Amino acid sequence: MASAGMRQCIRDVTLYLVFLIFISTLGPLQFGFHLSELNAPQDVITCADKSVAEHVASTTKSKLPQCIPMNEAEFAALSSMFVLGGFFGAIFAGPISTSHGRLLSMRITSVFFILGASLETLAGTVPIMSIGRLLSGVGAGASTVIVPLYISEVAPPNERGLFGSMTQVTINIGILLTQSLGFFLSKGSLWRIILAVGAGLGLLQGFGLLFMPESPAWLAAHKDPQLAIRTLQRIRGSGNSIADETSTWNVTKSAEEEESLLQASQDPETPTRRDSVHSKVSTKSIEHVGFFGVVRDPLYRPAIIAVIGIMFAQQFCGINSIMMYSVSLLQGAVSYSSSVITILISVVNLITTISCAPLADRIGRKACLLLSISGMGTMSLLLALSLRWEIKIMSAISVLLFVAFFATGLGPVPFMMASELVGQEAVGATQSWCLAANYVATFIVAQFFPILNTWLNQRLGGKGWVYFGFTGLAALSFLFVAWRVPETKGKKDADEVWGRVRRVD
Repeated sequence: MASAGMRQCIRDVTLYLVFLIFISTLGPLQFGFHLSELNAPQDVITCADKSVAEHVASTTKSKLPQCIPMNEAEFAALSSMFVLGGFFGAIFAGPISTSHGRLLSMRITSVFFILGASLETLAGTVPIMSIGRLLSGVGAGASTVIVPLYISEVAPPNERGLFGSMTQVTINIGILLTQSLGFFLSKGSLWRIILAVGAGLGLLQGFGLLFMPESPAWLAAHKDPQLAIRTLQRIRGSGNSIADETSTWNVTKSAEEEESLLQASQDPETPTRRDSVHSKVSTKSIEHVGFFGVVRDPLYRPAIIAVIGIMFAQQFCGINSIMMYSVSLLQGAVSYSSSVITILISVVNLITTISCAPLADRIGRKACLLLSISGMGTMSLLLALSLRWEIKIMSAISVLLFVAFFATGLGPVPFMMASELVGQEAVGATQSWCLAANYVATFIVAQFFPILNTWLNQRLGGKGWVYFGFTGLAALSFLFVAWRVPETKGKKDADEVWGRVRRVD
């Protein structure tokens, strides 16, 4: 059965589809890259490294100083500018991609990436670098909204879970890339090379987007079904049927006939392969629902509650307490440098994410989420106990398994579910709510975890108390997903997901 599924996957995937996935996922890759780009070289950039600070003090002022003096508060503000930009990018990306298309929206994000990374690379002051971080954040936030939409609309239906997980995979690749660069380039003024690589990635994506088509589903929803059919047929390959995918599109009779003729000219041996295509909706354009409209409409409100809850669960289970603070948290727990520990965690995250990529299509999205949350909750409890009892090896194993369980569900699944819980008319706004919730929850954890961790440790004595809290939050998240989140695997549309009678108006 597994081999048959693999053969079907190979038949469904064309080189053109691989190219589209590669170029589009450079956006999430840059999200991960910019998220972690300041971690390793922090001491060098801020002049906290004594050798760098002494060298700067003994040299004349230049247009590109070797480091930029700043205190901890200024560095924290600089880091948070990326999250702030991501929040605004996530909010506005949905409506823009719905109104003007996924392709144009991705091209705009590449411009933000190029400008932001260039300013960061050439910055000589904190305000200039902050502006660069803000612009990069806008591009990153927008990419994490648009790219999952685009992938879900170009990927074969049976492999949407696999390709949907590529968003999280490439985020992890970006994190691993920037941390690896930081390990070798966190000295002197070489840290600027790390930031310059970000600008290069933006240029690569911008160039690749010149050769990419618009999403076929978006074209079909915007009164251009003929082009949508031609585009989808090119993505699937001339010998593959697209009848099932186009059966729910806004396709006119003339478009169906053109599709049949196109298929016949490409594959004369199978002239009747498109006979099953039927028009099921009128030719009027879909009226799209806005950012606040999806909340006011009771039809979409359950989906909004579900995606916001999933995103809060993703962060409140504690993943960024590890990703952002593992160095200080595990200091003394293992006999490796902090940079090596961080890279090892990223490697485990990446390998597990890739290994578990097909899982969502095999056992279902909801099952992946429940498995992930239960595993992370268990590891939070073990981590809390190991830190309390000062069992170093148990702490290290708990952290690695904690990250591995995150990659099985809470990492990739939330990004793909937002586009599966609502129809085309509301998918952009829903994805914006999804990512806006993610950025709010990320900010809460990033800002208050170290404060709460220190306060609890001082108040109660010892370490690890905060992870008892994460264990409790994981239990609440498990109940929420079990109660309010439907399964989307194998469902044709949102009506089937929610068990509604399909509307024909």
